Amino acid sequence: MTFVLLVILLSNQLARVLSQAAANEFPQGVVLALIGLTSAGYLTIIVPIGFFLAIMLALGQLYHESEMAAIQSCGIGPGSLYKPIAILGVLVAALLVWLSFWAIPDALRRAQEIRATAYRDAQLGMLEPGRFRTFGDGSVVFYAERIDDFGILHNVHVFVDRSLQNPQAGNEGELEVWVAARAEQRGAGQTEQLFVMYDGEMYQGVPGSGEFRIMEFSEAGFPISVKGGVASASKAEMKSSRELLASSDLRDRAELQWRISVPVLAFVLMVIAVPLARLRPRQGRFGKLGIAILAYFIYSELLLASRAWIESGLVPEYVGMWWVHGIALAVGLWLLAREGWLRRAPRLPA
Repeated sequence: MTFVLLVILLSNQLARVLSQAAANEFPQGVVLALIGLTSAGYLTIIVPIGFFLAIMLALGQLYHESEMAAIQSCGIGPGSLYKPIAILGVLVAALLVWLSFWAIPDALRRAQEIRATAYRDAQLGMLEPGRFRTFGDGSVVFYAERIDDFGILHNVHVFVDRSLQNPQAGNEGELEVWVAARAEQRGAGQTEQLFVMYDGEMYQGVPGSGEFRIMEFSEAGFPISVKGGVASASKAEMKSSRELLASSDLRDRAELQWRISVPVLAFVLMVIAVPLARLRPRQGRFGKLGIAILAYFIYSELLLASRAWIESGLVPEYVGMWWVHGIALAVGLWLLAREGWLRRAPRLPA
C-alpha cells in the first residue's frame, strides 16, 4: 500500500522537479537527487495511511471469505486479533520516529543545499549566445547574439531593473539598457565576475517618461555578484530535533509536536482500523474503504489545522495536537464498544 501511494505522489513530484530543473538548467544527477530527497518527505504521510489501509484490506478479505467468523468461533477475541497487528504497528511506529525526527529533516536540508548549489552553478557558467541569462534575482538580464572562437560575445544587450536591485532607493520603474558591439566575461565559475563591454551605449530612465540619459562608452565594466550556494536550514521542517527542543519559537514548537504526532497517528489508526474493517455478510472487501479514506482525511486535516493554530498562538502548546488524537482514539474505542468487543466474555462453568 505504501509503495502504491508513493508512486502516485511521485508522478506529481516528478513533474514539479522537472519543470524547476528545466527552468534553471539543472544537470540530470541533480534532478534524480532532488526527486529522491524531496519524496522522502512524503513518507510520514504515506506510511500511516498505507498501514491503515493495509489493515482494512487484510481484515476485509478475512471477513469477505467468512474466515473471520471461523476465527472468532474458535475463541479469538479482539486482544488476540490486535496482537499481531500491534507487533507490526510497533515496527511501523519505530520507522516513523526515525523518519520524522532524523531522516526527513536531514533529507530536506540536503535537498535545499543541492538545489541552491545547482542554481548557483547554473549562474556561474559561461554566457551562451542566443539565450537570455538572468542574475541578481532577475534584476539583471544578459543577451548576446553570437560568440566567436576567442570567447568574445557580439551584439550584446544588458537590461538592468534598478527598482529590483534597490527598492529602498526610490527609483521606481527605472531601467538601464546597455548595448555593446562586443563583450567578454571574466571570472566565469566564480561568485564575483566582471562583464566587460566595448563600443556601446547606455540608456537610463523610466519607460514612458520620455526622459532618458544616454551615455556612449568605448569600454565599460559591469560587476556580477552571484548569490546562492549552500543555504542554511532556516525553516522549521529542516531543523534538527535538538534545535526544535531548544527553541521557543511557535513554528518550531508546532513542528516538534507534528513529529511526535506522526507515530501516534499510526497507533491510533491501528485502533480504528480493526473495528472499522468489520463487514456484514456478502459485503465486498472494499465496502468500507471509502469510509476509511474519509476518516484519515478528517484526522490528518485536523492535525494540520491544529498545527497552524499552534503556530499562530490560538491553541496553547500543552493542548497542541493531543486533542485530535484524543478524539480519534475515542472514536476507535466507541467502534470497539459498538461491536461488543469491550465487554467482558462470560466465564464458562468449571
